[in-house]
This record gives sequence, C-alpha cells and structure tokens, in this order.
Amino acid sequence: MYTLVINCGSSSLKFQLINPESEEVMAIGLCERIGIEESKVTYQKKGGEKSVLLAPMPTHKEAVIIMQKLLTDEPSGIIKSLKEVGAVGHRVAHGGEIFTSSALITEETLKAIEECCALAPLHNPASLTGIRACMELMPETPMVAVFDTAFHQTMPESSYLYGLPYEYYEKYKVRKYGFHGTSHSYVSKRAAEYLNRDYEAMKIVVCHLGNGSSISAVKNGASVDTSMGFTPLEGLLMGTRSGDVDPGAMQFLMNKENLTIDEMLDVLNRKSGVLGISGVSSDFRDIMKAAAEGNHRAQAALDTFTYRVVKYIGAYAAAMGGIDAIVFTAGVGENDGEMRKKICHQLAFLGIDVNDEANAKRGSEQLISTADSKVAVLVIPTNEELAIARETIALVG
Repeated sequence: MYTLVINCGSSSLKFQLINPESEEVMAIGLCERIGIEESKVTYQKKGGEKSVLLAPMPTHKEAVIIMQKLLTDEPSGIIKSLKEVGAVGHRVAHGGEIFTSSALITEETLKAIEECCALAPLHNPASLTGIRACMELMPETPMVAVFDTAFHQTMPESSYLYGLPYEYYEKYKVRKYGFHGTSHSYVSKRAAEYLNRDYEAMKIVVCHLGNGSSISAVKNGASVDTSMGFTPLEGLLMGTRSGDVDPGAMQFLMNKENLTIDEMLDVLNRKSGVLGISGVSSDFRDIMKAAAEGNHRAQAALDTFTYRVVKYIGAYAAAMGGIDAIVFTAGVGENDGEMRKKICHQLAFLGIDVNDEANAKRGSEQLISTADSKVAVLVIPTNEELAIARETIALVG
C-alpha cells in the first residue's frame, strides 16, 4: 500500500506517491494555474520521463481527477487503482490554535479547518476543496491533515503575543502563529539524527531560506519562537515580501500614495523584499549576478537579507541561552554556499567556524562546520512531503 501526499496552494496542487516502507517517491506531479487559463500538469513516475500536458482545471476537484488518471492509467500509472493507496496526507496551511498536531480527517476536522479559513483565506479553502475531492474518490481511505502551523504551537505566550489590546487575541486570535512548520520539524529532527544527539536536549536554529524565508528556535524538541507571524509576511526580508516593517510607515505611504489597505498589502507581499530593494528580481541568483557586476541596490538587498538572518539567529541564541546547531535548508539555504559563509562569518563570535570545502557543495546533506567549531552548522535539504507521509503513517498505522 502506498501513501499519497497532497499539497494544495491557492492555484496549484502538488502530489507525491510514496512507498512508506522504502520511503521512495514513486511518482510526482504538479498541477498549475488552477482556475486560470492555460492550466497545465507536470508529471513524472519513477524511472520515467517528465511530461507536461495542458488540461483545463477550473477547480482543485478537476486537478484531483487528473492526478488520479495519471497515477492509475497506462502508460503513466504506478498503481492499478486508488485502492492501492493506504492513506492520504494533506498539507493544510493554517490550523490556528485548534490543531497542535496532525489530525485524522473527519467531518469535525473539516469544520475546524473551515473555522481557520479567515486566517488563511487563499490556502485553507483550496485545501478543503482538495480534501473533499479526495474523499469523494477514495471514501474508504483514511486521510490526515498536516498543519503548517502546528509545530509552532509549542511557543510560549511571551513569544506569540503581540503588543495589542489583549481583547483582540481573545476575540479574534490575533497572535503569532508561524509557518513552514513541517519543514522546521523535519529539518531539526534530521539534524539531531545526523549529529547522533538527543533531539530533546538540543538548542537548534533552523534557517529555512528561499523565496519565502523563516527562522525558528527549537529548544528541547519544541519550537519556542519563529520569525513569521500572524501571516507569512512578518519576519525576514524575502523574495517579494517585506518582512518586519513599522506599521506607521505603511500609514505614511498609504497617505502619500493614496493607497487602500489592500493595495498596501499587495505592495508588502508582492513588490517588496529583495525584489523591492534591488529592482532586479526576486531570484537571489539574479541579484547576486547583478551585485557582482557592481549594482549597488542588488548588493544592498543581499546585505540587508544577510543582516536580518544574522540578527534573528543572534536573538534566538539569547532566547534559548545558547545554540548547539544552526541548520540551513530550502532553496537558498541548501544551495548558496556564499550566503551561508557570510552569515556564519558574522556569527564568528559564537565560536562558529566553517569548513570552506564542505560549504562549497550544493544541495546535499552535510556538516559544513569544522571540528573545532563550538556550534555545529549543517545543510539539511528539506523534505516536507516525506515529513507529511511519516505523520500520516504514524496516525493511521
């Protein structure tokens, strides 16, 4: 029996079919531009060639039906029918305060996810559509919801409360939630395994650095703080997101530019970050190329990003009373050795020393600190789909 992992975005559906015994990926696919013209599917089964096909997908339900056909029909299929799927794990963006861990999907679970839609209006409704479509196709198959926010529900009040009137928390649950939780959980646990250390006796900082970036402080096996907040907009400078900004600056700009709150949020989410500072791109590779050619704004974007990462790591060192390990993951964290080196160089006061030869490698699991380094520094490629599969198997047995 196989485990199917599904991740529904606002206009996309990613899926992987995983063998739970070997943890091999048997098939992988991505449905893009759902609800938009020229929607397409990219698909590849184990040992096969990658294929791309155009297919109309007005909603996520059509995407699920296409996924079923790709997995079961010849010649693309891996299984003869969906009865060979023993369980389905669904990534859900927001579980609010309701879900502190993954949950078996029941009608009560679905109602609770619906209650969190106001907190993630683009993602939770899409997840619900995908879940219900799968339940219709596989009514006897157990399904699990794995929440992006659940890992961070161990944060203490001192970490998650905002300096707002407490009644807003009581009435509307306005607080820090944090995201990328599945990645932070997987990577921090894998780092402890790699170092052969007791996970529940370590102080780990996980740097999930990519187009969307977040940093978490994991102490004794639990998240005690993270950079993203009520939404994924808070925290680090990112590809197109601003990260931390004084709210007063937003009011000032809205008055000067005659912007509505929705227009201002669009600027903060889609036109800011390293794109906004550099004026070049949201892709760090493009920005690095421009900086190497002497573009001042591109260099300023890189320097600002690096500074923010260093500042959060330093803050979390103080919050946890020290650091045993720093772990880099996601697109930039896994592949950009120069960025890692700059960050670690600015943290040399913690006794960090990087092995340049190990750090020069890209995208592979490795220790990049020297034997003399007081803090272990690792690169651990994230694998959220595998983490979701493991969570699903643990719940359904």
